[in-house]
Amino acid sequence: MGKENKRKSKNKVVISYLESLIPTGMMDLIKSERRFLILIGIFFFVAGATYETPHIAMWVGFFFAAYSAIANDSIQTIGTFLASNANQKWWILWLFIGGIFVLTVTYSWVTYDGDVTYQRLTSKGFDQAPESFVFLQVAAPLFLLIITRLKMPVSTTFLLLSAFATEPEGIMQVLEKSLSGYFVSFAVAIIIWLLLNRQLLKWFKGDPHPAWRPIQWVISGLLWAVWLMQDAANIAVYLPRSLSINAFLTFIGFIFLGLGVLFYLRGDKIQQIVTEKSDVTDVRSATVIDGVYAIILWYFKGVSTVPMSTTWVFIGLLAGREIAMSLTDSKGKGRPMWQSMKLIFKDASYAMIGLIISIILAIAINPVIWDELVNFIFG
Repeated sequence: MGKENKRKSKNKVVISYLESLIPTGMMDLIKSERRFLILIGIFFFVAGATYETPHIAMWVGFFFAAYSAIANDSIQTIGTFLASNANQKWWILWLFIGGIFVLTVTYSWVTYDGDVTYQRLTSKGFDQAPESFVFLQVAAPLFLLIITRLKMPVSTTFLLLSAFATEPEGIMQVLEKSLSGYFVSFAVAIIIWLLLNRQLLKWFKGDPHPAWRPIQWVISGLLWAVWLMQDAANIAVYLPRSLSINAFLTFIGFIFLGLGVLFYLRGDKIQQIVTEKSDVTDVRSATVIDGVYAIILWYFKGVSTVPMSTTWVFIGLLAGREIAMSLTDSKGKGRPMWQSMKLIFKDASYAMIGLIISIILAIAINPVIWDELVNFIFG
């Protein structure tokens, strides 16, 4: 017994010494994230245990992708909605957004013969459902969960779809459309807020009129629906391109419940990407942002059926708005230009990190992609 007590005491001393080497803030972070890290470890084990069984792997991958994609992309579609409705009960917000999700994907499923993506997966390189999986394809959404936990707004389109690209042309088309989305939204935001920001500040004085609340809910609902038309492909890429009734009910049921968790957590850690921006908790400002964003997404929906990164469109919109507010705002709601540029650079660098990780995953899954990608770019 004495030896056992000495051993335990010695272990405590060693552990205490090792913890003393780690900065206090980092140690607190490790302790607070312990449960999350354990859960991620279990998920990686599940991915490794199921990827060789395709009919199981496709659902495991879908379950991972469904929550991770919506959790990361929530900042684009429902981030401002959450920020400006912080005083509302979470379940009311959930039923509203969840109901729109069910109606939107049901329309696509009925109209396009079982396809829930509004034909986003009919473009070259993504039109065939996977018949077999490799480990990294099933585990790709877990990397997205980790990145989301780090509050990084990366492109779920690149991170998830790139894992299934059969040829570089598909990736390049997605990249081209996404880049154009960033610059179009950036330019549109600068023009709109340069022209209207001073006027908006005059209109948005004092408490908002009660009529703004239903207007915002309508605009947010429309934005959410248009976003689903673009990004449902990131989740459904694991599944057959035409879903049976049972598969469809599983699809909507799981995502509906996942939305409930997300609203209960109030967007979780990545919600900070929205709340740190200038003047977004005001229902009037949030409505204007969502309205402009919805119009831009609707425009690109009609350009082609090629999937695109809605994340890049969103951070381009916020970047242009921040710059315009810095140039025109004398009321204190906009930031100094250097602060705005710092935020813009941070969001853009995170998006680039996501792109690099996506390409690495695509090459690791299909090494032929590298040679074909080089030939496609330089040949």
